[in-house]
Amino acid sequence: MAELPAFKPLQRPLTKPPKRVLLIATRQIGDVLLATPLLRSMCRAWPETVIDVLVYKNKGQMLQGNPDLNQVIEIEEHPDFAQYRVLWRRIFRRYELAVSTLAGDRPNVYAFLAAPRRVSLIPDLLPKSRWKRWINQGWTLLDNVQTHTVEQNLMLARVLGIAPLHQLVPPVAASDPFGELGGFLGRHAFVLLHPFPMWRYKRWTEAGWQALLTHLAGRGLKLLITGGPDPEERSFCERLAATLPESALAIPARFGFGELAALMRHASLFVGPDTALTHLAAACGTPTLALFGPSNPVKWGPWPSGYADTQPPFKMYSETAQRVANVSLLQPHYAEACVPCREEGCERHKGSASLCLDQLSAQRVIVAVDALLVGELILD
Repeated sequence: MAELPAFKPLQRPLTKPPKRVLLIATRQIGDVLLATPLLRSMCRAWPETVIDVLVYKNKGQMLQGNPDLNQVIEIEEHPDFAQYRVLWRRIFRRYELAVSTLAGDRPNVYAFLAAPRRVSLIPDLLPKSRWKRWINQGWTLLDNVQTHTVEQNLMLARVLGIAPLHQLVPPVAASDPFGELGGFLGRHAFVLLHPFPMWRYKRWTEAGWQALLTHLAGRGLKLLITGGPDPEERSFCERLAATLPESALAIPARFGFGELAALMRHASLFVGPDTALTHLAAACGTPTLALFGPSNPVKWGPWPSGYADTQPPFKMYSETAQRVANVSLLQPHYAEACVPCREEGCERHKGSASLCLDQLSAQRVIVAVDALLVGELILD
């Protein structure tokens, strides 16, 4: 059983709630969603506190309509001097407390600029990280292997001395997506599928997706194929849908995360790889099948709806699908020493293939899908 990472409680514990807090979550959009339990923990512990969240540009969409925050502040992923200056003016000593969910240099510098009191993740206990331990009045040690990201973030709640809440908070829709899809969906039950992750090493095969779509269509389900705006991704989604024109519709970049969350709450099933949308589907309570190859399921497995244990919901490897609440996680049959390798594909870069996912059979995925669909109502 994994142990919780080491942490240092906040020096001079808070005697009263801070008036203003900056939560720093400058990573990818799925990481922003996984930071919402910490945000909710702070909001519930300090209901009068104004909490702002610092994210990378265009990553704040995952916080749309979130009731736990005051505002989203954005910074470029690779800012120039002028952009740093704008951020400095917005955050410099505007807060009583800064909380960083990252152990990197820049998030710690942002926290130092923003507030006189700071808590953060710390990468290690080596001398090179001493300055981070020095500038933070409380910290928790980063565990990139055996601690789930949700629990890792909630260690910061424990550092602050507040109750950790494990609830992910999905974004809120700005419009009704069913108004646009009513003509296609009718009264049929439907499935959402996200077949094309940004990075090649997380992708399953096109032939596998096609076999899965054909099986689902044969069960009388309508199929919505999601994706982003990238031309290659759009083409992939549209190519899959074109083979089943009566049953499948490609909707890449057609809806925001809030609208997709609204669809997920009514979907019979979601199928996707290790991506933000798979995390979102799990958080929405949708029956979710996650296809994991090289990715570490202990650290990055989708957090099941209602799960509140300090231990990770999924173990490192299983020959059969791991089922926890509404989430089923399936890994390829491959040497246990290789799956998961926790690397970026067989060639160790984001654009490389992953042989384990290339060899994942459509039949195994179909069996896992059918197990999730048991008890789901299909309307003709």
